[in-house]
Amino acid sequence: MRVAVIAVGRLKQGPERELADRYFARFDEIGRKLGFRELTVHEISESRARDAATRMAEEAAAIAAHIPDKSILVALDERGQNVDSTVFARNLGRWRDEGVGHTVFVIGGADGLSPELRRKAKLAIAFGSATWPHQMVRIMILEQLYRAATILAGHPYHRA
Repeated sequence: MRVAVIAVGRLKQGPERELADRYFARFDEIGRKLGFRELTVHEISESRARDAATRMAEEAAAIAAHIPDKSILVALDERGQNVDSTVFARNLGRWRDEGVGHTVFVIGGADGLSPELRRKAKLAIAFGSATWPHQMVRIMILEQLYRAATILAGHPYHRA
């Protein structure tokens, strides 16, 4: 199974980029041994439209262009479910075992994800009830992907 993170906005050089790159590399190393063939991150430029609805629509179109057919779509959205790491890992492992070709995690811009993308998502996940900057959400999803891989591998990183 291929895994992708599609995020509106760019991570600039600095500690956030370094941390994201670290979890990306860790997942890539352990994930390949578990049947996760590839992890990619696509950065989508933020829309410059004047109103929020148009910005969300433009960003949704750019996100959709990167979503392969028959993908499982997971929205990272503050209105989503709070899913613990073990359940997250179980979902990822189940989709892999069911032969899903692609699982795609999407992170919206400052206005969030369009209602259309949220409706298409098989699952919406929140990292608590707080609103997080998209840069932090990207780091958190990459860490959760790495943590899920360690859980599936029986690695001691996750000690819950």
